[in-house]
Amino acid sequence: MVVLSPSLLLLPTLPSFSVASKPTSPNVLWRRDLLLLALSSSLSTHFPSSGCLAAEDVRMTSLVDEINAYTYSYPVELPSKKFLFKWVESRKPERYSSAAPLSPDARLRIVSERVDIVDNLIISVSIGPPNVQFLKSKDKKTWAAKDVADSVLSDKSALRVTSSQRMSESSVLDAHASEIDGELYWYYEYLVRKSPTKSAQEANLYRHYVASTAEREGYLYSLSASTLSMEWTKMGPLLEQTVASFRLLPPTDNYVPPYKDPWRFW
Repeated sequence: MVVLSPSLLLLPTLPSFSVASKPTSPNVLWRRDLLLLALSSSLSTHFPSSGCLAAEDVRMTSLVDEINAYTYSYPVELPSKKFLFKWVESRKPERYSSAAPLSPDARLRIVSERVDIVDNLIISVSIGPPNVQFLKSKDKKTWAAKDVADSVLSDKSALRVTSSQRMSESSVLDAHASEIDGELYWYYEYLVRKSPTKSAQEANLYRHYVASTAEREGYLYSLSASTLSMEWTKMGPLLEQTVASFRLLPPTDNYVPPYKDPWRFW
């Protein structure tokens, strides 16, 4: 069951960091990202005027996924600019066993996703077990934020490649941890190259991500939000608010743990 509730608020933002370098490894150009890239120049006038949006009053809507027991808020309107986001729910919340895999081994799976194609925005939630190559200890209090980021990103690829090759597709800019209401959350910021060749170095061939990960019952729950790098100044602060709002919820009767019937697809 999914619950949506609108509100008008300004959530605390995550720290912003400048991009020191760009990743140099090629990556497959996903059809979704190709469409977003193609629209980026022709539809750029749909964005609010240039400049940071962090100081704007923003109307947010909260999503509650009772199947996987988490919640987050995302922007729907900037009233002062009369600007509306154009979200489409591309993947409705579903149980881990029937969710779309992000890699051939089906460890990491997307359990929900929404896309604003016009404004080049993607918000997705994925669930998967930790990668023991990076998170060797079972005590999550000992996990470094960079290792958590590497664990998630190593499984986040549609290519049949090794974990180290998948990780090289991404460039982590920052990673840190925070304890909220007794629960550890790891936050990280990274770039992913979306160009099919090494020669193309334009900024609009990268996606800029922020993400938050929490652990429950041996699985990592991760929310990521992204846009094209050239639009980060405009949309980045709002995506940071979305990531900062991500919380695990106490399970209800509708909760389906990831380990229940892991290979059931109906």
